[in-house]
Amino acid sequence: MKPNDTGVMMPFAHPADTALSSTLSLYGQGVVRGYAIGRAVVMSAASLEVAHYRIAPDSVPAEQQRFVQAVQAAVADLQQVADDLPPDAPRELGVLLSMHAMLLQDPMLVDSVCQLIAERQYNAEWALASQGQVLSEQFSLIEDDYLRERGNDVRQVIERVLRMLSGSGQWLPDLDGVPEESSLIVVARDISPADMMRLRGGRFAAFLTDLGSPTSHTAIVARSMNVPAVVGMDRVRALVRDGDLLIVDGVQGHVLVNPCHSVLIEYEQRRAAFLLERGELETLRFAPAVTLDGVRVQIEANIELPEEAPFVLSSGAQGIGLFRTEFLFMGRAALPTEEEQYEAYASVVGAMQGRPVTIRTLDIGADKTLDGEATVATNPALGLRAIRYCLAHPEMFNTQLRALLRAAAHGPVRILLPMVSSLTEIHAARRALERAARELHEQGMAYADQVALGAMVEIPAMAIAIEPFAAVLDFLSIGTNDLIQYVLAIDRADKDVAPLYDPMHPAVLRLIAQVINAGERFGIPVSICGEMAGDARYTRMLLGLGLTGFSMHPQQLLDVKKEILGAHSNALRASVAVALNRAERIDLAALRP
Repeated sequence: MKPNDTGVMMPFAHPADTALSSTLSLYGQGVVRGYAIGRAVVMSAASLEVAHYRIAPDSVPAEQQRFVQAVQAAVADLQQVADDLPPDAPRELGVLLSMHAMLLQDPMLVDSVCQLIAERQYNAEWALASQGQVLSEQFSLIEDDYLRERGNDVRQVIERVLRMLSGSGQWLPDLDGVPEESSLIVVARDISPADMMRLRGGRFAAFLTDLGSPTSHTAIVARSMNVPAVVGMDRVRALVRDGDLLIVDGVQGHVLVNPCHSVLIEYEQRRAAFLLERGELETLRFAPAVTLDGVRVQIEANIELPEEAPFVLSSGAQGIGLFRTEFLFMGRAALPTEEEQYEAYASVVGAMQGRPVTIRTLDIGADKTLDGEATVATNPALGLRAIRYCLAHPEMFNTQLRALLRAAAHGPVRILLPMVSSLTEIHAARRALERAARELHEQGMAYADQVALGAMVEIPAMAIAIEPFAAVLDFLSIGTNDLIQYVLAIDRADKDVAPLYDPMHPAVLRLIAQVINAGERFGIPVSICGEMAGDARYTRMLLGLGLTGFSMHPQQLLDVKKEILGAHSNALRASVAVALNRAERIDLAALRP
């Protein structure tokens, strides 16, 4: 593929020779809806394939010092970016920058690299790349999408140190002389939070990456900035050249390279219509989510970090339906103290100003323990993870429950247990909760003596035999991501079988309907916090299954609310029931007026 004759220095236009160029279609995962048209800026990346050579024994101290100085320079660089964040920067960015700085100073990384230099006489680059490979492989085995994606954080900070070691510093392009009116589309293997902030604020129209998923930092930051993004494209950086004219379709996860004039016109019209629609959606931000026939729907938000709580409020969400707590435990050698956890949970409860906060207890897999010691699990997805891990480590679990009960004294908290498969786990967790409350009472500490206890429905066994669970729990939250994977025996992160991942499979929908119906019979709320809840394509179908609780990323809320406001719940329930009874695939288009 030849680069465009106009090159990267030209603003977007309709050059006469565009129609003569060959169009290339590429696909990935669209993580932010929207359309963008602009010129490609292709980013180079530091490779973990570095020079390998052994140093003389008497050079070990100097080599270790060279490595430590590179780490310090990388930390200082991140701190400078954080200090220079503009007032309107996405809230998530400051937190993500701090996370990367923390990873750089983690003994699991720094001490291990120094040890490799000393014991094997590796040069600093070789030692760093070797340890990075070990850490990345450990993260890759984790079943949970969010936690597995944190392995990319390790790779990003290692690449940052490698650039410092090589003296190349930043890998961003020289945009001097590029006209201010240019629309630039960033094409990269991956993009770290710090590097995203250095892309000359506001001049980039979209992000395209080889790596990444809906839970990657590129996706998180792009959502917070409402910039179209397509990730997981595999080879986009190799196939696109600087200056290529790109159309980014974040709705379909589709990218067109050097399109013809007629296609440009079509997408300009789509972009204009989409922007008009987004403007209209803003008027719905704080409107009640009520269907045409008067069914009130609870729309809440998912968060990973305490600092995201204010963003939830501004999005119009009615509460937090899923607060993952893993961020407190990952990337550190020692467990977080009760006080650390209490302060984090309490800050979210306080920020939500009386709205409910659902906090999930630690969900971590058997393949990596919290002290960083690798373990061998035949199949991490089926191993000692989530509630099983917590019950196997009662003191750790007790510390978290105590912190949660203390935080609940400041506002409504719901405790959510992940990966439940048996009533025995529910009873054991409730006993642990009672123990924590008893200890706090004896110590005279403030805590909430009544906290709602619920469970994630993500293991088929629980969904199939849901009635006994609904009888003893206060609420249920369906984790569709894992439920679908377990029902269909498909790892959606495995590109060889990912196309078979099917949220609309009749078996999946029947299990979801069964859980919702059990909630209605036992009088407890049921919500969905998986990706299906935030995908507006499925909203009417889920309403037809009887769902009245949705939890999603805040940026997805308005699209879902629009569908709810235009839906007739009872009519949808009748239509969906017919298809379920016949074990037919539900036609989503037929559910629209």
